[in-house]
Amino acid sequence: MHQHSRGVQEQVGELISRYIRHYESKTRRSRQIFEHASQLIPSGTSHNIRYFEPYPFSTRMASGKYIYDVDGNAYTDYWMGHWSLILGHAPKVVVDVLRERVVEGTMFGTVSEHALRLAETINRLMPRAEMLRFSSTGSEATMYAIRLARAYTGRRVVAKMEGGWHGFNTDLMHSVTYPFDEPEGRGILEEESRYVIALPFNDIDASTRLLDTVRDDLACIIVEPLLGGAGCIPADRGYLHALQEYARRSGALFILDEVVTGFRVSLHGAQHVYSLEPDLFTLGKVAGGGLPIGVVCGLNEVMSLADVRGKGKGDRVGIGGGTYSENPLSMSAGLAVLEYLARHEHIYERLEMLGDEARRGIDRVMSDHGIMVKSTGMGSLFLTHFLKGNISDVRSARDAAECDTAMQRLYHFALLSIHDIFFLPNKLGAISVEHDSIDIRRLIDASERVAGDIAYARAHGHGTPSSS
Repeated sequence: MHQHSRGVQEQVGELISRYIRHYESKTRRSRQIFEHASQLIPSGTSHNIRYFEPYPFSTRMASGKYIYDVDGNAYTDYWMGHWSLILGHAPKVVVDVLRERVVEGTMFGTVSEHALRLAETINRLMPRAEMLRFSSTGSEATMYAIRLARAYTGRRVVAKMEGGWHGFNTDLMHSVTYPFDEPEGRGILEEESRYVIALPFNDIDASTRLLDTVRDDLACIIVEPLLGGAGCIPADRGYLHALQEYARRSGALFILDEVVTGFRVSLHGAQHVYSLEPDLFTLGKVAGGGLPIGVVCGLNEVMSLADVRGKGKGDRVGIGGGTYSENPLSMSAGLAVLEYLARHEHIYERLEMLGDEARRGIDRVMSDHGIMVKSTGMGSLFLTHFLKGNISDVRSARDAAECDTAMQRLYHFALLSIHDIFFLPNKLGAISVEHDSIDIRRLIDASERVAGDIAYARAHGHGTPSSS
C-alpha cells in the first residue's frame, strides 16, 4: 500500500476512534442493555439493520422530532421509525384515537368496520386500489402481490431490480445487496430464486434485453419508484413508464412497491407523481400510522382471485394476512394519519422544500471542504453518497455500492456521536412535519463540521479541532 494512502487511512481511523469513544462515554447504560440483549436475541435486535457498531443506543421514548435514549440523550431523529412517521413520533391525532380505541380491545380476530373505513380511505386517495387486503408487514404484502401475479398470468418469472428491497420473503430475497450475483445469505436455496431475474435500475436498454429472455414466462415486474435500502435513488420517469408498457405488451403485471413512498412523497403516492397505472401495488409504513401494517392493492380482476367465496383451493389464491391483520389499533392509527394528511395536503410542498434544502446544503458544504458527495432522494427522503473512483452520479444500486460506504457510515456516526443527530448509519433519512428549517440548518452546519474533521484528518493527521 502507498505510504500516503496508509497514512490517510490511519488518520481517518483515529477520527473514527474518537467518535466511538465519545459515543461510548455518553451511552453506558445502552451498552449494558445491548450486551444483555445480545445473549438472548441474535445481534441484540430483531431487525438486522438496527444493529450498528459499536452497539445501538437503547431508546426510552420518542416525541415529535426527538428520540430519547436510556442515558438521557436527546437526538433529532431522521430515521423516523423506518421512515414511517411522517407526522413525527406520537402525534396527537394518533395518540388520541389510540387512547379511545385501546379500551375497546387491541385485537378482535374478527371482521370490524375499522378495516372498512381505512380501506375506503385508501381507495379514495389511490384509485388503482380497486380492492385491497391488509397484512401486518410490507414483506407479506409484496409476497402476496407476486403470488397474485403468478396466479393471474399463469406464469412463473418475477423481474425485480438490482438492489430492490421488498422485505424478507423468500421469493424476493434475490439480488438485494452488492455483489448482486451472489446469494443473499445461508438458508436460501438456489432453486428458490430460479424464477427471479434482476434488472439494472434506470437502464431500460439492458433491462429490456433481460426481459426479452423470459418474455413468454414473465408473470410480473416489481419495482420501487425510489430504491430505498439500496440508496434512496429515484427512478427515471421514462424508465418506469417503459417497464409498465413492457408489462402491458407482454401480458405480465406491473407491480409498484410503494411501502416506502406511499403517502410519503405525495398524498396519492409515487404512482401519482410519475403518472403510473400499476396493476398491483403495495403499501406499508405511513399507512399504518406508526403501527404494524402491510397492504396489497390492485385491480378488481386480479384481487378477486383472493375471494374465497364459493371456490375450492384450486380456484383461489391464498394470501391470508396473518393473525394481527386488520387489528383495530393499526386500522385506527392509519386512518387518523391519512385523514390528517388529506386535510393538510399542503404539508407535502413544505416537506419537499426541506428535503431539497437538505440535499443542496449538505452537498455544498461537503464540496467546500473538497469532499465530493451526491445527496439523492425525492420529497422528504434523502441520503448522502460519498463519491469515489469513476462514480460521478448515483442512479442505480451499483453506483451506490461503488461509493465510499465506509465514509458514509463515518458521517452518520459522527452526526450521532458528536451532534446528537440520528440517522441509522448508511440508511436514508426522512423529514417529518415536526422538523423545520432550523433543524435542516443545524443538520447542514453539523455536516460542515464533520466535513472539516474529515478534511483536516486527511491533510494533517489526527488533530480535529472543528467539533471538539
